[in-house]
Amino acid sequence: MTENGEDAARARRPGTPGLRLASEAPGEAPPLDVRAEPPIEPADEADLPRDRNQAILEAAKQVGAVLKRGGHLFALAGSVAVHAHGGSGNLQHDVDFCVRPEDAGPVVATLRDAGLTVYSPPEDWLIKATCFGQDVDIIFELAHRPVSTDMLRRAGELPVESVRMPVLAPTDLLTGLIAAFSEHHCDFGAVLPIARALREKVDWEQVRRDCGDAPMPAAFFFLLERLDVIRPVRGREFP
Repeated sequence: MTENGEDAARARRPGTPGLRLASEAPGEAPPLDVRAEPPIEPADEADLPRDRNQAILEAAKQVGAVLKRGGHLFALAGSVAVHAHGGSGNLQHDVDFCVRPEDAGPVVATLRDAGLTVYSPPEDWLIKATCFGQDVDIIFELAHRPVSTDMLRRAGELPVESVRMPVLAPTDLLTGLIAAFSEHHCDFGAVLPIARALREKVDWEQVRRDCGDAPMPAAFFFLLERLDVIRPVRGREFP
């Protein structure tokens, strides 16, 4: 996912063997590990799906099942959420989940109880884990806005292959992607296919209101209008 202007490709990291489901009553949350890099573990490539998209889906299923078993309020986000809503099957760099900032500690405890490596990157708006050789981002903010209870309550339960889990609503997905555009991060090409795929499911007026009059989101809305992905604002017509 490329929230908050982070668009650098992430290197593939080895997975954690022996993944197990979280216990019904996870213990007290330990303090977050503030190391910038995860520990290196031996890779067992024979255990990984040979297709990268399938590996990302397997990681999403496993982590989603762990978070559900732990009773956490969360929602799947990023390219796997787009896939769950019927968008492109071409998944991106990693798996993304949204949780509230105050739930970070308990989520870390649950993931570690399940045998996952969890660590803190330099960015203070997420934590990271590894599962089946794939990066898993646990995000507290979307486009510099804290993940809220209301946002997570709006998530609908959808299947990710065989596992049902809460998936961020299309309007919230697009708001997070578009509101993140800035002079330093403005990859319209990555978001345009998502807007096309989900356009009938998105409340575009709400997305416009949430993005305000920031110039880069406004430029993207103009592009969507010219491409007939969305309707122009009332009173404005193109030749």
